[in-house]
Amino acid sequence: MTRKITNDQGAPKARPPLLDPVDRDSEFLSGLITALTFTCTLSVATAGRDVRTVMLSALAGNVAGGVVDAVMYLLSRLGEREEGLLRLRKVRTATSTDAVRPIIEDALPESVLAVLQPHELDELRSRIARLPPPADRATLGRRDYLAAIAILATVVLSTVPVILPLALIHNPGIAIRVSNATAVVLMHLFGRSVARATGTPPLRTEFAMVGIGIALVGITILLGG
Repeated sequence: MTRKITNDQGAPKARPPLLDPVDRDSEFLSGLITALTFTCTLSVATAGRDVRTVMLSALAGNVAGGVVDAVMYLLSRLGEREEGLLRLRKVRTATSTDAVRPIIEDALPESVLAVLQPHELDELRSRIARLPPPADRATLGRRDYLAAIAILATVVLSTVPVILPLALIHNPGIAIRVSNATAVVLMHLFGRSVARATGTPPLRTEFAMVGIGIALVGITILLGG
């Protein structure tokens, strides 16, 4: 029988998304910029014979980049959990509040530490000491692997809007411009999404993303693309 996770009111508790919105949008933007660097190598004069090669290169480049990002994500998660286990072991074996405080200071923000009293730290140490022994080593779970797959899919899918005009529009010059314009518009939209998720000024983030795209396209045009 499957046990449902509920909140304090007894209602079903929603699971967090596999990827943090900032991580998701950042991965998409990274893939988009990578794809744009490939398509910006196309020249209007030679696009007819080079377009297929560039499309495959952009896709292959983002597949490789997505695999690297996914593996790094898994290694990062594993490292965080190993660090958490190490801190837990240190707290369990600590014999005084003075020994516990530096360990907790590394794990909690200063605003929380400022309101913690010495007796509360000592009580926390005692409670942790009574917990069952932690695992011998950190492991990865099903959701970790699903999140890694989601990272790979996000980076690869970011290639599609950029290479799709090259596949559908027969006029090379128009196809290149539409592809570049699509990438710049998407950078604007995802830059806004990142700004909303992080609380940074939207216009600054949007213009930064669009500036990167326009700079890449402008350099290509100046070089004869």
